[in-house]
Amino acid sequence: MATTYAPSGVALNKVVVAYLDDRRLHGCVFDFSPLKDTFRLVAEREVSQPKGAEVALKDLKAVFFVKDFRGNSKYKESQKIGEGKPGRKIEVTFSDGEKIVGTTQAYNPKSKGFFVYPADAKSNSLRIFVVNWNVRDVKFR
Repeated sequence: MATTYAPSGVALNKVVVAYLDDRRLHGCVFDFSPLKDTFRLVAEREVSQPKGAEVALKDLKAVFFVKDFRGNSKYKESQKIGEGKPGRKIEVTFSDGEKIVGTTQAYNPKSKGFFVYPADAKSNSLRIFVVNWNVRDVKFR
């Protein structure tokens, strides 16, 4: 897994942005905050130009912070949460029916969203920012 750096030497987060209309874009983020309504997505080859495209949370279902952009579409992630993982065990169902399972430490249905850490340690996702208003159901396990 290669780390991407801004010209300033700051390590950047690689993300896959999942839109409500099923589009998926990937790039790097400089200024993501779970408290803000927008962030900037920059193509990996353009990290020297930190301007990027503005992305609005209202248009998204989730932001997947990933190890790399390749991933493995054939890999079937385990839904079993191992003992000792910090946080509450959670299952999130999005409005389109997609489900993710993992743990969370800060679920609040009144906030913009919350982070889920995948159940499967071999997942390409390091963490997932789930946008609350596009969630159909949340179950604690």
